Amino acid sequence: MTLPDAYETFIPKQLTLNSIEVLPVTIEHLTVVAKLPLHHRDPFDRLLIAQAIAENMEIISADPKFDSYGINRRW
Repeated sequence: MTLPDAYETFIPKQLTLNSIEVLPVTIEHLTVVAKLPLHHRDPFDRLLIAQAIAENMEIISADPKFDSYGINRRW
């Protein structure tokens, strides 16, 4: 993927322009992911699911496996 500017410039600019807040991984998220049942095997998706649970947030994904975790999924 080619970006119109250097990564170090482009990403922070887009975060600001689009009011996007970066959600860092916390110990709480890791605690939740460790307790999740293995409906989904992808570790990165499992981390996103854990963040959605811990932060009580809706998640955007086309993956129907996310629904097994009782989270609000859009798409």
